[in-house]
Amino acid sequence: MLLAIDVGNTNTVIGLFDGETMLRSWRIKTDSRATADEMWLTYRGLLQDEPAVTGIAICSTVPTTLRELRTMLARFYADVHSVIVEPGTKTGVPVLTDNPKEVGADRIVNTLAAHHLFGGPTIVVDFGTSTNLDVVSERGEFLGGALAPGVEISVEALAARAAQLRKVELVRPRNVIGKNTVEALQSGILYGFAGQVDGLVRRISEELGASPTVVATGGLAPLVISESETITEHRPDLTLVGLRLVHARNL
Repeated sequence: MLLAIDVGNTNTVIGLFDGETMLRSWRIKTDSRATADEMWLTYRGLLQDEPAVTGIAICSTVPTTLRELRTMLARFYADVHSVIVEPGTKTGVPVLTDNPKEVGADRIVNTLAAHHLFGGPTIVVDFGTSTNLDVVSERGEFLGGALAPGVEISVEALAARAAQLRKVELVRPRNVIGKNTVEALQSGILYGFAGQVDGLVRRISEELGASPTVVATGGLAPLVISESETITEHRPDLTLVGLRLVHARNL
């Protein structure tokens, strides 16, 4: 059994694989203050009724959490073959950017999974704390992409800086033309982010000179994909699939 752990700035997504089949998945909040012992208690609770873990694959965008995860692995999973995605890890993904070492591990893992599932060219739109658009070539190379503030962080910033505005439930409003403050905010958030993604996808496609497959992932993807004109696939488990592939490459 493979335990795949994707640590994001806001949430941590966990998947348990039997071969290529994901048996279970969990989404928990990322706590950068959690110690290795606290993490072990969490994972032990999640896995207590599951088959024994024989492999672990991890990617993380939170350095403090990754440090504690390393300690947890050494202390409680020393006999389990573990792979942490970082510079030097064998992924099979050529990174064609100015400084490959600065590219987040999750973006590399998503590139591997997207090319494995859909071929190329592909654009991965990851709706998380930030909205990442990652461009995958026909040969599976990571070409770069675009980064924008995520949906929730934008809403929080707006509510914090505008005295008359507040955080609202992120649902589809009755109309694009909001008839009250709540609906106006919902319209701007939902259709604004969908338009942002569509605009970037079209510009990237023009620069590529191709019509790439556009794959959405991330916790906030369901909010936007129904309003997007360019997203054609939705794979909430994309990063976990990529971690499974990386682990297989490093056996």
